Amino acid sequence: MSDTARLTHRRVLRIALPIVLSNATVPILGLVDTGVVGQIGEAAPIGAVGLGVVVLGTLYWVFGFLRMGTTGLAGQARGAGREGEVTAILVRALIIAGAAGLALIALQWALFRAAFLLAPATAEVESLAQGYMAIRIWSAPAAIALFGINGWLIALERTRAVLAIQLWMNGLNIALDLWFVLGLGWGVEGVALATFLAEWSGVAVGLWFCRDTFANPAWRDWPRIFDAARLRRMMAVNLDILVRSLALMAIMTSFLFVGARFGEVALAANHILMQFITTSAYILDGFAFAAEALVAQAVGAASLVRLRESIRLSAIWSGAGALLMSVFFALAGPAIIDLMAKVPEVQAAARIYLPWMVAVPVLSVASYLLDGIFIGATRSRDMRNMMILSALAYFAMVLALVPLLGNHGLWAALLVSFVARAATLGLRYPALERGVASGAL
Repeated sequence: MSDTARLTHRRVLRIALPIVLSNATVPILGLVDTGVVGQIGEAAPIGAVGLGVVVLGTLYWVFGFLRMGTTGLAGQARGAGREGEVTAILVRALIIAGAAGLALIALQWALFRAAFLLAPATAEVESLAQGYMAIRIWSAPAAIALFGINGWLIALERTRAVLAIQLWMNGLNIALDLWFVLGLGWGVEGVALATFLAEWSGVAVGLWFCRDTFANPAWRDWPRIFDAARLRRMMAVNLDILVRSLALMAIMTSFLFVGARFGEVALAANHILMQFITTSAYILDGFAFAAEALVAQAVGAASLVRLRESIRLSAIWSGAGALLMSVFFALAGPAIIDLMAKVPEVQAAARIYLPWMVAVPVLSVASYLLDGIFIGATRSRDMRNMMILSALAYFAMVLALVPLLGNHGLWAALLVSFVARAATLGLRYPALERGVASGAL
């Protein structure tokens, strides 16, 4: 069998583990940014950086579809042996990223004003945040391009390169944070400039990892790159994923808003427990990404055997990871809560809701894995529709359970959304297999 056809446990882990490690580095940068600006000794700079990070992170997150769509399409092209199309997909992703980034730069004033209207702050914080975002927005093309580059590298199973890009960016960002803020005294602007330089350097490193594909003349085969049918398919896939992501965002945002009704202690406890969910996502995403790459190649090759084996192997490791996390949360959860919160009332409240965190990995693992499967198969319409149904199930449970159970009802509704996502996608899986068998995908 060829290398692309050989499926083993080692291959799944080779794809998944670098993603898990890459995800694990993400919170470190946020801690350093906050810690460095905190040395200024004033509250306003901390709030300004926090606000700026949230606003720009939300704007960039909207274009996260580029990562998922690129992985599915490039993986399928690779599985079908269409190397020219693999190259063209990367170029299309970079063009879309460049256009999107330039649009954000052009619209920055209106976007920032809208953000301050939605999340008003003191005049000092808004002024500092404006300065922070006015610098960082100029790396918008780079930040969005990284979605496409990472998606393309994942499709080719080059996740070590994804890890290397993340380590380089975070390492440079941290070093520049320390130099600009603590050494040169540039304050909030220094934090922004550090991130600006790190993001553009990250794109440079990413393109270096993609250098082999630019030896293929297909990278400048403009009739292929701008082929109307291929562009329409890419845009349709990405638009579906965007709508799906907005539905997911609606769930998570409403969770925070509803939780705020239960008072400061419950809100703080929920925030701490959300870190358990974030940790679960970081780990389960690694195996979901492995499923994306392997399923995409199986679909491109129109091989049901490879599709099923890719899913079987990914499911084994996803399930094992979920069980280990549940056990870890059960045993170490109280100590983690005490480490993150020093207020006794918050510690006590978080412990009350800790059993929900123990259940999260086991009840959510299927939703992450099926997301990976459907992304790899570019069944984006199914993903969009099933996420909308899952959101409706979540909001129905909020209305039914929160009045009866309070914060417990809110957590139950969130877990229902995970189960509903898995169940509805599972119902669509036979259609996915029929599409592979018929070559219709």
